Amino acid sequence: MTFPIYAIGTGAIVTSAHFPAYEMLGYQYGGFYDQRRDAAEALALRSQNQPVFESVEDLIEACGTTGIYDIAVPGKYVAEILNKIPEGAYTLIQKPLGETLEQAKEILRICQERRIHGAINFQLRWAPVILKLKEYLSQGELGRIQDVEFQVCCQTPWALWKFLESAPRMEMIYHSIHYIDCARHIFGEPKRIFARSIKDEKSPLLESSRSFLYFDYGDWKRCTIRTLHSHPSDPKYQVSTLKVEGTEGVARIQLGLNLSYPVGEPDTLEVWTQQSPEWQQVPVEGNWIPHAFRGPMQEMMQWKAGGEPPSTEVHDAFATMELVDQAYRISDEMASS
Repeated sequence: MTFPIYAIGTGAIVTSAHFPAYEMLGYQYGGFYDQRRDAAEALALRSQNQPVFESVEDLIEACGTTGIYDIAVPGKYVAEILNKIPEGAYTLIQKPLGETLEQAKEILRICQERRIHGAINFQLRWAPVILKLKEYLSQGELGRIQDVEFQVCCQTPWALWKFLESAPRMEMIYHSIHYIDCARHIFGEPKRIFARSIKDEKSPLLESSRSFLYFDYGDWKRCTIRTLHSHPSDPKYQVSTLKVEGTEGVARIQLGLNLSYPVGEPDTLEVWTQQSPEWQQVPVEGNWIPHAFRGPMQEMMQWKAGGEPPSTEVHDAFATMELVDQAYRISDEMASS
């Protein structure tokens, strides 16, 4: 059973990821709204000329509680929209859950008080290459996991998202949050974390654009996240990887989206195990964009049809926001010491 999707916000992430992912699944839009009407109209042309609404209120009146709201706006505007949609409505919200922990608490409060069925689009969990990695981990082929490393060293075109220049927090809340959420989803909650996020001379208007995080899982396991978005050279030494080291094997993922964004390169998975001591290229169908965006909306459809809540339901997403907030507080403390 499927329901019409009503898009609030039709920016680049919607046109390049949401729309093609939903199209693959045969899902139908009910209509669009964006402050830039031309952007909404361009997407409507790709969607059998579904209506473009003059205001959020007009879209909400048309959708009511019959469809699913797909909200893709800067985090600071999410609470305002949630206060307008009907009680009991179903909505998928593009990450993050607000730009600060205070905003996240407000969003959570609104969802609870107004019985809104909300989930956050932490879509990296559903990237085909991540799903394939989880299969290997569940089968125990890598042994006991000891070391997890996310590394991003690339050229990210931040100018595509002008709203980031006014964001009070930037890199960890709008980018590294993907890896923070993925780490806690696959490897569990860390005992404690260390973090530092800093500015970059090439992006002086952004609050931060380089980060390092260390997740402490005790004496036997760790996770590190290291990002640098202004690599000045050609693509030769740009990297965007997740490496998982176990006692019996290693998995190395390339997250190609970050390389030459937004075109990107293919996502890949290579695995080495003691049982098969040659690196094996594991077949993976699809990439982070757009294929990962199928999972969150599929789970929303199932939820509205009477199934279980998505794994990124707002309460679980709030736990990711708490980790991000903790990382910023630690980073601020280091900066002031």
